[in-house]
Amino acid sequence: MKTVKELSTEEKLRLICGKGRWHTEDLGGKLPNVMVADGPVGLRMERKTEDGKTEAIPAVAYPAIQLLANTWSTECARQMGKCLAEDCLERGVDILLAPGVNIKRDPLNGRNFEYFSEDPYLAGTMAESYIGGLQSHGVGVCIKHFCANNSEYDRLHQTSDVDERTLREIYYVPFEIACKAKPVSVMCSYNRVNGTYAAEYKKGFDVLRGDFGFDGAIFSDWDAVRDRTASAKAGLDIEMPFNEGNYEKLVADYRAGKLSDEELDACAERVLNLVARCKEMRKGKKASSTEKERRREAMRIASEGIVLLKNEGVLPLAEGQSVFVCGSFAKATPYMISGGGSACVRWEEENFDLPEKLAARGFAVDYEKAFLVNDTGAWQNARTAVLKAGRSDVNIVCVGTGVGIEYEDGDRKTLRLPAVQERAILDTAAQNPNTVVVLFAGSAIDVSAWVDRVKAVVYAGFTGEGGDEAVADILTGKVNPSGKLSETFPLSIEDVPAANTYKCAGVTRYQDGLDVGYRYYDTYEVPVAFPFGHGLSYASFAYSGLTAVREGDIVKVTFEVENTSGAAGKEVAQVYVRECAPLVYRPLKELKGYAKAAIGAGGRKKYCVELPMRAFAHWSAASDRWEVTEGDYEILVGASSADIRLRAKVTLPEIQL
Repeated sequence: MKTVKELSTEEKLRLICGKGRWHTEDLGGKLPNVMVADGPVGLRMERKTEDGKTEAIPAVAYPAIQLLANTWSTECARQMGKCLAEDCLERGVDILLAPGVNIKRDPLNGRNFEYFSEDPYLAGTMAESYIGGLQSHGVGVCIKHFCANNSEYDRLHQTSDVDERTLREIYYVPFEIACKAKPVSVMCSYNRVNGTYAAEYKKGFDVLRGDFGFDGAIFSDWDAVRDRTASAKAGLDIEMPFNEGNYEKLVADYRAGKLSDEELDACAERVLNLVARCKEMRKGKKASSTEKERRREAMRIASEGIVLLKNEGVLPLAEGQSVFVCGSFAKATPYMISGGGSACVRWEEENFDLPEKLAARGFAVDYEKAFLVNDTGAWQNARTAVLKAGRSDVNIVCVGTGVGIEYEDGDRKTLRLPAVQERAILDTAAQNPNTVVVLFAGSAIDVSAWVDRVKAVVYAGFTGEGGDEAVADILTGKVNPSGKLSETFPLSIEDVPAANTYKCAGVTRYQDGLDVGYRYYDTYEVPVAFPFGHGLSYASFAYSGLTAVREGDIVKVTFEVENTSGAAGKEVAQVYVRECAPLVYRPLKELKGYAKAAIGAGGRKKYCVELPMRAFAHWSAASDRWEVTEGDYEILVGASSADIRLRAKVTLPEIQL
């Protein structure tokens, strides 16, 4: 492997620009190159057909990151990373451009299906395990999009106007936690941060490398570089894809003394280190499972992330019941139950047929398409669907969004479902009170128009391959639901703080500050449709025996959960922290720990969550550091942010971290 000293100036300048769209520069064979590919939920690769057209290569489609987050399972995250690594190994991919760890500040963001959560701790810890699964099996990651990229609105130009404390406590945290897994690379975002393009955001890059210990290379997002010299001086190592105009200006700027040898060498050396690390990481690694096995794993992960939002006794379906299924999402094409853009995968197998899967489980099933995905007009065969719904024991309405509504480079226009879908729910529910709604969507939905008219709501999300089987298993009780929401479902978009902050053609002001998601709703007692962390089960759980004891630099939190039902299940227990008498503003409570465990019918499980001092700290704008204020802190343990079961207090001294 060449060193920086062995390269000419021209070679170093060329090295810090990409080669084509998907490779790093190999300097005419002097260096190995690194191949990158899109795909947080399945590889998105392209090939040329015989007639010169470009087509996507089929690949295993995994659950969307949003659905993975709803598992609240670091084991699922690690396993999905492992499966993706094996897909990459088989296709010659060195770095997967994933995962996205941006915060879900605004539920209308068109890419929320690609991101983990509105909560930075949950997003960071799930990403850390996902990265570990990939990189331990020989494939690097590129976490994205750094930073404050929380909307697709005019993403190439708008600036995220956000204060330092909010950056530190909300928007930086997922990257900080993810960096514990030693990702090989980070991708900058398109937007500006406080007026500076993210590709030139030296202050942020210094935080990554200094405070967070990131030792990899920083990529641009594709075509995000406006000034290659300015971005190199800031510490951006690789521009992607290769841009001849930018490269020629870079060379001219170097010759004019606008880029120093020290600055150029720093970027070039990090690229060389990236190449060496990727090739070393890959040595001896090969897939240990078949694609068929990985598709089954995708289905298992989906079944663990599906959230039972509401259930008034209609689920699970009882043996012998007749079932009517309506809605085009029940017999779906992949693009109806996927988000659009760089995360959109051409499925290896394209069958998605929920009625078929229910029939295979012994139910008498009838089906009507009833409406098209984004149709704003009348029903199709409306009268027939209404009659069939009324004649069945259970009516299941499958609704959602898909690539036409949730996609890269555009935000959703509304939080509500298309009018025809709401009409389908209301009209069939009027004939059959035992109505179940299954939501195939990648982000929160305004359910206020119909949720009180139905008996059950199942949030399936974007399930990937085998999602029809996963949903059927949940509906029939073969699998006990254990997913919980990684984002709040507000009553309406008007209740979302981000929707009421200043936005113009060039500026988005983060006036909501720390009050993102449940931090806002809980602090200001704003009612929601379904709270953060919420998810029902066919089992029931009782919490008891909370203790919170400081042991050196941690607070050890222990408690027990008992399954008080006759059904085995899994319970996600959540640990929140509240400062009792803060000296600076703190949201009412903040998630700082969680654990998921399987508990047999009638069984008990002891949970133990360790909270470091950082869990109690705030970012001091006065001192530019993390500080724990001397005083009392309440530990709150619950089944959701709104369902706190246990409370305890600890007293801590003043601590500078």
